[in-house]
Amino acid sequence: MFNYLRKRFTSHIRERSRRKARLVSKDGRCNIEFGNVEQSRFVFLIDIWTTILDLRWRYKMTIFISAFLGSWFLFGLLWYVVAYIHKDLPEFNPSINHTPCVENINGLTSAFLFSLETQVTIGYGFRCVTEQCATAIFLLIFQSILGVIINSFMCGAILAKISRSKNRAKTITFSKNAVISKRGGKLCLLIRVANLRKSLLIGSHIYGKLLKTTITPEGETIILDQVNIEFVVDAGNENLFFISPLTIYHIIDKNSPFFHMAAETILQQDFELVVFLDGTVEATSATCQVRTSYIPEEVLWGYRFAPIVSKTKEGKYRVDFQNFSKTVAVETPHCAFCLYNEKEARAKEKKGYDNPGFVLSEVSETSDTKM
Repeated sequence: MFNYLRKRFTSHIRERSRRKARLVSKDGRCNIEFGNVEQSRFVFLIDIWTTILDLRWRYKMTIFISAFLGSWFLFGLLWYVVAYIHKDLPEFNPSINHTPCVENINGLTSAFLFSLETQVTIGYGFRCVTEQCATAIFLLIFQSILGVIINSFMCGAILAKISRSKNRAKTITFSKNAVISKRGGKLCLLIRVANLRKSLLIGSHIYGKLLKTTITPEGETIILDQVNIEFVVDAGNENLFFISPLTIYHIIDKNSPFFHMAAETILQQDFELVVFLDGTVEATSATCQVRTSYIPEEVLWGYRFAPIVSKTKEGKYRVDFQNFSKTVAVETPHCAFCLYNEKEARAKEKKGYDNPGFVLSEVSETSDTKM
């Protein structure tokens, strides 16, 4: 009993670690780490726009708030320095005829408020720049220009982050498992994909990559070797009419990497099937990509997907997403090679073949007849 539990626990830990060791997660995130990069991280500042867009929301909002507060406080210090040098502060006891550079700046707090009013163009009318100091006029112009640049950059980054097509990709979902069964007399690998919005993806294209470790004839081991997997639907894999869930399938023929796999050996294989869906968002005309992956434990041999589309009495088409990932067991050959040989044998039964080992021997007839 103890040995049985230990084996089950060991197999569970092994299966769990194998599920974690995948390049692409089910939601499309890539599990990869870059190490020993020789280039300096400052190269990311060259393309600061893309760097800002790729940041997570908490870091982006931190930069957004810090940019405005930092600029307000910095220019507040500069306005305080201008007032201090020109001796406009109350601590210098200016005369009644004294004209300050900025009226009504009495300390650091009022200088910060004037900086805030200047950069965001509030203009309360209580504090204002006079004609007394050219330095104050130059600082006013410089802060106004810099404030417009900060507003344009940060607001543009927030807007671009919100409208990125990556959010549209979250409304495209794939089935939890892939199945292998017969379709149209051929053994196929099938995956179901659905669009959760009524708006379409224009020019959609579906394809796949099989990632596995291969050894070349020269003895080189290639990790994450990529093999193209062609997926089609009944209407073709280009310009899909993606208004309802589609079942895409890959034909397992002699050119398929799944041809030499069988129902008994597929769980022993080491591969990861990554499926991609590219399309253009109808609302924004931005391109987006949706991806997911399947490991051997998520490929069910001898199953097909349950029906999902029905027609109501009112004549409307209804999609029941409760059956989206539900599978039904069907009779399926345990390997593609067996199905191929079975078809070949049936074809041979309908034909006649000459036996090359057959030799026709002539028998001489004798006319002697004995009574």
